[in-house]
Amino acid sequence: MERALQRAQSFQPDLLALTGDFVSHPFGGSNGPRGAHYVEPCADVLAAVKGVPVLAILGNHDHWNNAAIVEGALKDRGIQVLRNRSIPLQRGHSRIWIAGVDHALVRAADLGKALHDVPASETTLLLAHEPDFADYAARFPVDLQLSGHSHGGQVRLPGIGALVLPALAEKYPVGLNQVGSLQVYTNRGLGVINPPVRFYCPPEVTFVTLFPPQPV
Repeated sequence: MERALQRAQSFQPDLLALTGDFVSHPFGGSNGPRGAHYVEPCADVLAAVKGVPVLAILGNHDHWNNAAIVEGALKDRGIQVLRNRSIPLQRGHSRIWIAGVDHALVRAADLGKALHDVPASETTLLLAHEPDFADYAARFPVDLQLSGHSHGGQVRLPGIGALVLPALAEKYPVGLNQVGSLQVYTNRGLGVINPPVRFYCPPEVTFVTLFPPQPV
């Protein structure tokens, strides 16, 4: 986490976006509050970020262990957690909106609610944990979706790709994809789930640059 944040801050970004799954269950154990408390050291590292807005959403492992504990630890350290809501990001006379939906697999995502206050004509960036949520988000005035969830598959074979992918990460498991007029970028993440191994699928910190649309 520390190395990843150093890399991210070296880009001098306007925003640090975190797309969920801050914790997992103990190795060999089950989901629950013990796993959720793993967020504490992670949140301590994130709290060291200064001068850059840090926005987060929750993932399925955060929910399965204890969403309230994970969200509380992040919020206590000044990290905004977007659960079906949006906030504006202003730079001079320009403004974009950052929307975040809660976890779709537990049926907590409400994109309509998240976009309620967002003018349809303004640029909107959506944080959605599951990349395949883009099939639904493409029906809304959203320009870019940032996702995680897949870990890129963790194990990928040359010429074949990922051997196993989780639900709602099978269509857009890695990198940049286009879904209608919506772009979706899926980050491979930093950590692992069991088995704790990566092969041809290194951890990833993504630097995204937004450009205004070019005149036709």
